Amino acid sequence: MSRLLYKIGGWSAKHKFKVLGGWIIIMIAIPGIAFSMKPAFNEEMTIPGTPSEKAADIISKEFPSTPNFGSIRMIFGASENEKLDSKEAQKAISDALAKISQDKSVKSIANPYEVGTINSDATVAYADITYKEKAEDITEKAKELVKDSAKMTEDQGIQTELSGDITAFNLEIGGISEVIGIVMAFIVLIVMFTSFLIAGLPIFTALIGLATSLGITFLATNFFDISSVSMTLSIMVGLAVGIDYALFIFSKHRQQLSEDIDIHESIARATGTAGGAVLFAGLTVMVALCGLTVVGVPFLAVMGLTAAISVLMAMLISITLVPAVLGWIGKRMKPNQNRSGIFRFITKGREKRQKQSTNWWGRFLKRQPLLITIISILLLLTISVPALHLRLGLPDDGMKAEDTPERQAYDLMAEGFGKGVNGPLVALIDASNTNGNKIDVINTIAKKLTELDNVSSATPPVPSESGDYAIVNITPKTGPNDEETTNLVHDIRDITASDSKGSPHIYVTGMTAINIDIAEKLNDAIPLFAGLIVGFAFLLLLVVFRSLLVPLTAVLGFLLTMTATLGFAVFILQDGYLGKLFGIPAEGPILAFLPILVIGILFGLAMDYQVFLVSRMREEYVSTGNARKSVQAGIKFSGPVVTAAGLIMIFVFAGFIFAGDVMIKSMGLALAFGVLFDAFVVRLTIIPGLMILMGKASWYLPKWLDKIIPNVDIEGHKLNEVLKKEASEKGKKHSLSYDK
Repeated sequence: MSRLLYKIGGWSAKHKFKVLGGWIIIMIAIPGIAFSMKPAFNEEMTIPGTPSEKAADIISKEFPSTPNFGSIRMIFGASENEKLDSKEAQKAISDALAKISQDKSVKSIANPYEVGTINSDATVAYADITYKEKAEDITEKAKELVKDSAKMTEDQGIQTELSGDITAFNLEIGGISEVIGIVMAFIVLIVMFTSFLIAGLPIFTALIGLATSLGITFLATNFFDISSVSMTLSIMVGLAVGIDYALFIFSKHRQQLSEDIDIHESIARATGTAGGAVLFAGLTVMVALCGLTVVGVPFLAVMGLTAAISVLMAMLISITLVPAVLGWIGKRMKPNQNRSGIFRFITKGREKRQKQSTNWWGRFLKRQPLLITIISILLLLTISVPALHLRLGLPDDGMKAEDTPERQAYDLMAEGFGKGVNGPLVALIDASNTNGNKIDVINTIAKKLTELDNVSSATPPVPSESGDYAIVNITPKTGPNDEETTNLVHDIRDITASDSKGSPHIYVTGMTAINIDIAEKLNDAIPLFAGLIVGFAFLLLLVVFRSLLVPLTAVLGFLLTMTATLGFAVFILQDGYLGKLFGIPAEGPILAFLPILVIGILFGLAMDYQVFLVSRMREEYVSTGNARKSVQAGIKFSGPVVTAAGLIMIFVFAGFIFAGDVMIKSMGLALAFGVLFDAFVVRLTIIPGLMILMGKASWYLPKWLDKIIPNVDIEGHKLNEVLKKEASEKGKKHSLSYDK
């Protein structure tokens, strides 16, 4: 593989303008085609086969008179010391609703004074506007009419909020999140390369790969159900790995140029060696992301696949476009000794460090490896403690910022009608297999529903045309993400759980129940997915490093990373500590798919750092046989690149903490601190510390196992040996021809 990459890198460098032009054409063409086909995202998150989904399917068949029409809810709140049952308030609200009724697309309007949707204190009321078409078909003109009518009541001193299908997804590419991440990554690259031009090139190549992968994602929305969160995840991962992968090849090339290797030869070698590590890292991340398909959750599988596409593009860019860019920049990539200002200061500092056999961090670890390792492990274990009360869920409008219309509508409804009004449940009574009087059976179960502790109110049962089924709408006392609401869903299902065959059955559905089922399904999948990932990691590293203890410490370190990441996420997002510092508007359950998503992404990145760092240690150990010095060499030569790569990842992910969406915030927070824990505490501290303590035992492998497993050269170390041998043979032939 390294030989093939060597040829690809050399060819790309020689044909730099063709490669660069080709990628620019691809970058423009794919998004252009995608936007011409009008990409459309599907925001539904469902899992086929769950009880709530089964109930929804039955309702759609048995209750055909309730099609899925679009609807908008207008919520009215009285000003201080005022009531909504006054003549002035009634006239203002009725006039606003009358204006909306002029819209021919409106099917019906439930006036609060006619249907009684006004609270007992007459301080909050709401009107439901139902349209003749589906939510996605409601025109902007119709929505503007509702907004204008809302202004009429606001002018009369009545707080008016809108919810339901009034908002639509607006595709936004680029924003403060991406800008912050790119700026911080640029600063890290400036410090590393001491050049503004060179620092910008990895970002340039990463953006081309990202634009291409997003174009593919937009194109795929015409054929598959893809959520907008999938696009955000692709941006997050694609931008981070794109910069990191380019950084690996840039660093290798620059190191070789300092050894006076020919520019084109150096580019080819950097692609053959560091490019191999990039392919390994990228494929590992892709395997982890594609592994999300085994969880059995369609929307999560799609998220993994779209993110994997962005990683694939980053890999292809790194082994083709990056060599072309390096060929274009030429000699300017070579370290310049004649720096000025801060660059001169940084260069002088590096010259002094390069003359030493170790760096300060390696010497620090060598002094007290046991103490430092124990402190690091205890630190991560302490951070992991909050994960013991992890609770999964999906964010609702109550977790959005207080100044958003969705949050204001949520709070106003909760104030007027109780928290449970924002998370209604739909109980479906199935009496199809009952032999007795079905009406009596349905009424008996409906009565039991009203007797449950956490039920605020329940409507009388509405039977289907066949009489086999009935619907009861239930309003809990607690909010949709409260633990008591989850318990209520289970209590409702338990009413008929112990009945024998032929007895009635009860289902629970509605968005609240669907979200609860999704959270529980994903919670059950965490151990299986984590087990597969850990097992795959151990086997992978066993082959790469030909050692038993190195893979074992690596996967145990990864488990520490995961528990610490989840513990920190629970501490901030669920428990609400330091929420203001990170701009978290309200505490709530952890995003249901966050643990599995973080496991998949961090696994790939952890293996990336592990291979890049420890492979250098193994190379040194094979040549010297000194285990402790090999650890020092790995920290000195690979540590700075891992540090820069980790910082870039952290800054890119952390930039998304400033996004407005709660889901994106939580993903950015978890991934940023996950990389922080793994790169700096696990890979650069715990793993080297343990390897110093274990000494030569780190590299122990039974002889029988050594014969079985294949010999893999990830970073192409053998390529340099082959090239030296070929150069030597050419030199001999040249010498012989000269003698003749």
